[in-house]
Amino acid sequence: MSRPLGVLLVSGGHERAHYALVVATAAAAVGRDAVLFATNAGCRLFDAARPLEADPREAELEAKGVAGIGTLLAAAEELGLRRIACEAGLRAEDMAAVSLRPGVEVAGIVTFLAAVGDGQIVTL
Repeated sequence: MSRPLGVLLVSGGHERAHYALVVATAAAAVGRDAVLFATNAGCRLFDAARPLEADPREAELEAKGVAGIGTLLAAAEELGLRRIACEAGLRAEDMAAVSLRPGVEVAGIVTFLAAVGDGQIVTL
């Protein structure tokens, strides 16, 4: 059995948010326990009010046959990927938990570290 994978997203930019989803969903797709934790500007990934799917890069990726953030978010939900928005990160970005996409937990770094245990953490 493989060790859990934790993906820590600290950037609110499209490129890093996209690849955080790529890594996390790929891990879940191959049966690995994975958790995606977004903090500070990274919380934008989970913002339903101002979705990153509106970024012009989304259309470019989809036109090239690359799954965009919208597709990957749907896959993450279907795969049961655990998605956590950092409570402190939300406060730091003046975001309200009610603006998050359905299924996204609000918790702190301790919850993330406990979920990953002795697994690996990738930061984007």
